[in-house]
Amino acid sequence: MAKRDYYEILGLERNASEDEVKKSYRKYALKYHPDRNQDNPEAEEKFKEGAEAYEVLMDPNKRQTYDQFGHEGLGGPFRRGGFQWSDFSHAGDFQDIFSNLDEIFGGGIFGDLFGSRRGGRRSNRGEDLRVTLALTLEEIAEGTPKTIKLTRLESCEACGGSGTRRGSEPVTCETCGGVGQVRQATRSLFGQFVNVTTCPQCNGNGQIIRDPCSSCGGEGRAKKQVNLTVDIPAGVSEGNYIPLRGQGNSGPKGGPAGDCLVYIEEKEHDAFERHGNDIVYDLPVSFSQAALGDEVEVPTLTGRARMTIPGGTQSGKIFRMRGKGIPEVNGYRTGDQLVRVLVWTPLKLGKREEALLRELGELDNGKPPEGGKGFFDKVKEVLGGSSAG
Repeated sequence: MAKRDYYEILGLERNASEDEVKKSYRKYALKYHPDRNQDNPEAEEKFKEGAEAYEVLMDPNKRQTYDQFGHEGLGGPFRRGGFQWSDFSHAGDFQDIFSNLDEIFGGGIFGDLFGSRRGGRRSNRGEDLRVTLALTLEEIAEGTPKTIKLTRLESCEACGGSGTRRGSEPVTCETCGGVGQVRQATRSLFGQFVNVTTCPQCNGNGQIIRDPCSSCGGEGRAKKQVNLTVDIPAGVSEGNYIPLRGQGNSGPKGGPAGDCLVYIEEKEHDAFERHGNDIVYDLPVSFSQAALGDEVEVPTLTGRARMTIPGGTQSGKIFRMRGKGIPEVNGYRTGDQLVRVLVWTPLKLGKREEALLRELGELDNGKPPEGGKGFFDKVKEVLGGSSAG
């Protein structure tokens, strides 16, 4: 059967760069790796086919020959006996491609396949902690330092974090010999694969505590409540988080501490709605205020401000108070406060009020425009944004 074009196999143009070849092959190998396609016998052949294409296209000399003469121009093992894993001259590149895939395929199989060894003891870094901090819009607008209470694991004072009773020492794990990993070799048509997993006896530590500390039970860590101060920058949003490096749980057996991630939560405000960096305030006014105009006082995030309602203002009209919103995080722009005017209709009328309104209703100028097609287009024109300072 005729071989497929190497560029076609990896979905590449003939002028593809080395980085493009690597990137394309990484996706190809993930898709067709036999460990992920155990019920698909064709996947092994496709995986082998892709590896062959990668080897040729990553070798400048082989690639030049292939571009000139095609498959027939390639001598050596590719022509005589088919592709072999031992043909690889780019084992280092190949290992680098799969350096982030060990967990997907159950251990450092690619490193062992090419005669190198990766991995070691399990990381002793402590766990990250997550804390939710609720803030008002005023605090978000100004930025503020906040103090949070946190319960975390810290190094045990009784044993100094070792997990062993004072005067005793941990012993090397007999199962893994102190490596923290166990290795199991299997053979396949690709050669020998070595599956590397965490040692079940010592949980990857490489050591076993025979005489544990009575205070921490051999954990090397104990719970402690602490107060942490976090500086909240102005302009943060719901879901943003601030990392406090090294303020999480201490690592087991004296390992480095994790981080504390402070997630921002916005408290619902009684007066404002937030829309990005703008805030919206609904201002109810009477019919006479809307018709005749008035000067009113409205709340802001930093106090109160006065604004003018011009005569003839329609319900739903929006006025913009520039710079009265929320600043961008680490930016130079501040949002605006949008004041939406809502004309209030009285629920009950006195006799005098009713008489005046009936009189007004009889006047042509007091009647609204005729409805029907195009009415809302006219309303949109009337409701266009205005600035209030």
